[in-house]
Amino acid sequence: MRIETERLELITLDLKQMELWTENIPALEGELDCIYQAEPVEGVFYEIIKKQAKLSEANPKNSIWHNFWFLIRKSDRVVVSADFKNGPSAEGEAEIGYGLGPQHEHNGYMTEAINAMCQWALNQEGVSAVIAETDLDNAASQRVLERCGFAAFKRDESIWWRLRE
Repeated sequence: MRIETERLELITLDLKQMELWTENIPALEGELDCIYQAEPVEGVFYEIIKKQAKLSEANPKNSIWHNFWFLIRKSDRVVVSADFKNGPSAEGEAEIGYGLGPQHEHNGYMTEAINAMCQWALNQEGVSAVIAETDLDNAASQRVLERCGFAAFKRDESIWWRLRE
């Protein structure tokens, strides 16, 4: 799956590419003709990628909802990343997640990508809303969601956001 925005090319990774991402980033960079500068693939993030890959493998028909999307800057082929964590639920909600390497923050990439991904998701059968979770103290992420039209709907240890079609 590919989506293009003004500055970004959004590409979903297949299962093989997700494996390369965790085991051999240079090989993945060669395959996608890109330069990986997103979040370091280590610790909790490494475990999230592996978990999503297992979910994708277990349910190939709905793998798009568990694969990561590489957000490749058109100008220099540098990668930032995002994903759908789950979707769609029985309630028609798809959950989105995202992160940037610190050197790419505050440039509007996430707002641009999240808008495009949500527009795509809301046009898929069975999806009536996209949800996201932010840490209570992550003001930058909260601003991205607000700019994309999300509204907060639940607050506990984190803040939950929803965008309806």
